[in-house]
Amino acid sequence: MGGVTPSAARRLARFVLGLRLEDIPSPVVTKATHLVLDTLGCALAATRYDFGRAALETAERLGGPHESTLVGSKVRVAAANAVLANATLAHGLDFDDTREDAIVHTGSVAITTGLAVGEALGASGPATLAAMVGGVEVMCRVGLAVPGKFHARHYHPTALVGTFGAAAVAGKLHGSTEDQLVHAFGVCGSQAGGIIEYLADGTWTKRLHPGWAAHAGVVATLLARSGFTGPESVFEGEHGFYRAFAGGFDVERLEALLRSLGRVWELERLTFKPYPCGSIAHPYMDCARRLRERHRLAPDQIAEVRCRTASGPVERLWEPLGAKRTPPNGYAAKFSLPYLLAVILVRGRAGLAEFEDEAVRDPEVLGVASRVGYELDPTIDYPRQFVGHVAIQLRDGRRLEERQDHPRGGAELPMTREELEAKFRGNAGLVVSGEQASRVIRSVSALGTAASLHGLVEALTP
Repeated sequence: MGGVTPSAARRLARFVLGLRLEDIPSPVVTKATHLVLDTLGCALAATRYDFGRAALETAERLGGPHESTLVGSKVRVAAANAVLANATLAHGLDFDDTREDAIVHTGSVAITTGLAVGEALGASGPATLAAMVGGVEVMCRVGLAVPGKFHARHYHPTALVGTFGAAAVAGKLHGSTEDQLVHAFGVCGSQAGGIIEYLADGTWTKRLHPGWAAHAGVVATLLARSGFTGPESVFEGEHGFYRAFAGGFDVERLEALLRSLGRVWELERLTFKPYPCGSIAHPYMDCARRLRERHRLAPDQIAEVRCRTASGPVERLWEPLGAKRTPPNGYAAKFSLPYLLAVILVRGRAGLAEFEDEAVRDPEVLGVASRVGYELDPTIDYPRQFVGHVAIQLRDGRRLEERQDHPRGGAELPMTREELEAKFRGNAGLVVSGEQASRVIRSVSALGTAASLHGLVEALTP
């Protein structure tokens, strides 16, 4: 090949297949175990919801070899079908991690794929954890190459990049050759998809996106290992992924992301969510919470709420404003900043209970939501910045204002291990006992040295 630069797919494949857990810095490995725990808590909680039951029933009907466990169930199915359900569960409550500037949810795909394929193959804990890290790094970089461009073309970034992440995880655990993983990535480009029309009515398709992406990535891996081919120029080609889904890409930006493989760990900059809703909204919600607490605000004191926002999130969180002020159901409310701010200002919290369909019809909350509006601020460099700003005009003439420059749970304002464990217990405790939750925590903590995934899988089974 002489001086020819290898393709993006080959460079990603080479990195993933050469990755060993002992080569990954200790803080990155620790954060990866936090990601495992957070993802599993979200998945367990989702098993009690209608969408979760539908995903589990579908995976069970698809069946296949009894090789991979469905979360919260004794049932085992083919790995590709297990991830269809488990990744849908992990993302379904919008409580899972986000890589903010890529706007990608990584754990729902990489962690569930690692567990399902690792269980099917009898992989060790260290091998599985290394594969998961590799999958996260691939997902982040594929998304970071074109920040904001997928959403601008009406696609959900996780739905698009997740299939490559799942193929990275599955390919590494299967022991794929470099050529096989390159072909799997090529196949993934033709399986990527996922539009954001769920924003119109709060239906469930966004929840499915990581499940379908993980399923597609596992299938692409199996196809490539059986000799099926895909284009090596899948990312940068004239008819490739970036031109199709993002309208083009910055060659130098992609090159820098590929060059940093193994030196910069994008996983370190993941954000864990304190609220089960769209992560862009979190800094705004924190601002509202502080204003409520510091000034002991009552809802009837509030004349108007105004927020400054970049233009990027407007079509997802603000418009059409009338519809966002009266979300039709709990899932739609997760993507409505008028509702999210109002529920914080009225109730002082926004947990899973605040997104039940009955809760979003609360007339007091909707009354405040009707007084929430926004104005564009071109100085906010979204999606590189997730800034929150809330200004409240009180009926007595006072004006209160609060700003937050980063989401809580991210690299700048991290959640502690204790906070993440408390979040896990709150989620897992909806469906399992406290002792079983403790067993999961212990198994995840020991994943880096575990001979197999048996202990963790057993702890997740009712």
